[in-house]
Amino acid sequence: MEKALSFFDTPSPSRYSGVLSWLLTTDHKRIGLMYMFVIFFWFVVAMFLGGVMRLELMFRGETLMGPQSYNALFTLHGVIMIFLFIIPGIPAIFGNFFLPIQIGTDDVFFPKINLLSWYLYVTGGLLALATLFIGGPPDTGWTFYVPFSVGTNSNVSTAVFAAFVLGMASMLTGINFVTTVHRMRSEKMGWLQMPLFTWSLYTTSWVQILATPVVSITLLLIMVERFIGVGLFDPARGGDPILYQHLFWMYSHPAVYIMILPGMGVISEIMPVFARKPIFGYKAIVFSSLAIAIAGSLVWAHHMYTSGMSDTAVFVFSLLTFIVAIPSAIKVFSWVATLYKGSILMTPPLFFALCFIYLFSVGGLTGLVLGAAGTDIHVHDTHFVVAHFHFTMFGGTGFAFFAALHHWWPKMFGRMYDFKKAYWAAVFITFGFLLHYIPMFILGLQGMPRRYYDYVAEFETGNFVAGFGAGFMLVGLLLMLVNLLYSLKKGELAASDPWGGTTLEWTIPSPPPLHNFTREPDVPDYPYDFSEVLKNRPGDVEVP
Repeated sequence: MEKALSFFDTPSPSRYSGVLSWLLTTDHKRIGLMYMFVIFFWFVVAMFLGGVMRLELMFRGETLMGPQSYNALFTLHGVIMIFLFIIPGIPAIFGNFFLPIQIGTDDVFFPKINLLSWYLYVTGGLLALATLFIGGPPDTGWTFYVPFSVGTNSNVSTAVFAAFVLGMASMLTGINFVTTVHRMRSEKMGWLQMPLFTWSLYTTSWVQILATPVVSITLLLIMVERFIGVGLFDPARGGDPILYQHLFWMYSHPAVYIMILPGMGVISEIMPVFARKPIFGYKAIVFSSLAIAIAGSLVWAHHMYTSGMSDTAVFVFSLLTFIVAIPSAIKVFSWVATLYKGSILMTPPLFFALCFIYLFSVGGLTGLVLGAAGTDIHVHDTHFVVAHFHFTMFGGTGFAFFAALHHWWPKMFGRMYDFKKAYWAAVFITFGFLLHYIPMFILGLQGMPRRYYDYVAEFETGNFVAGFGAGFMLVGLLLMLVNLLYSLKKGELAASDPWGGTTLEWTIPSPPPLHNFTREPDVPDYPYDFSEVLKNRPGDVEVP
């Protein structure tokens, strides 16, 4: 009987064998997979922490934990989800694996630095985990706001240093991607022939390079203030806590686009493949990505309307916030227009992509409520902000990540997963997500503060209902992970192009060989011609 194909059977460029061939590899595909399995681990940990928090909030009073433990849990949940899952998820896994292939080359420009970035990522994660056992976990929230982060006795310093190390890993990845696109792109591929996923990674990488040093220096300054006592942010020492907010959000709002732009690139890849027609408005999507990267770096102070800034500053930042919504709307219009009169093939990747469009649109529209100072004053620091943030980040980037998993899984591992289980997982996740977070909008409008482990009686019903939503979501997420991992051994073999895709990764075997291309690949022109695909719909695999 013929042995089934597996990426794990492909040779390594390293002279080592076994585990060392992975730990010392410089192959961009292997590094992408190492990121994947570590990120899966952190995602499961963050899910568990979130589930425990939700159980505490389902009922009034102290049930599972007190306020100190709750503060520590939501701090770790935020740090893990933001710095260890959402920011690195799509670029580190799918960017590492597919960016070189999509531009027709064999590896990234700095393969050893690519491996170093993975080790920095793992080191940062271990440092974050160490705060559970050394000196008490941090209880400041993932924003590390001063003066609390300076005065608390919990182990904030280790958590802050972990975020600093993770920022270094993110910055090195961004430098690698920008250099790879500029220096290693196929000579046949012009700028306006690059796949939209590559464009999204390129624009994201510039934001990583330019914005990450700001937060890195800011986090180091917290450690300087804690250890040396220099009065930088603590008003008791002559510092200014508002300065910390400015420095933190000068990075952290651009970081929102570091999180969401790669997800938008994923959706821009999936839509034309399963609509069987060229993407609508290719150039508009490209330039809107650049516009988001630029304008998104100028709106940070809309997080600070209640800090006492001048009316002029409030007007300027509110206006810029509304302007940055325009390029996002262009993308949503282009995706929907791509589906119009398309020969649509429904698959799990497209299903997740459609869920993304709806959830991200809700997140974006509620973001305008927070971008307008008049309404933001009323819902600032309430559960409305929590719901908006999760609709944008998890409903946006998270669902784009799931869509990418299901779209590129057959290419990465040469195996197909079970479609019915994938659909059921998507339904459970989406239904649970809506049941979990929609009550939070209502709770926020009623005035329930965020970051509180207990509440008054009027907020009990909303929190109780939200708890059931979290349960449905957790069931769906576990079903999805089990289905994908089970397919590694039992899934049907995947063809080189199971979906009928048109970018370069679909022109090589599944899984990809050690050397991506044996000759200079032919670069397809935009807009892609799907006529040959339509002749043999739905591609090389029979879709249930």
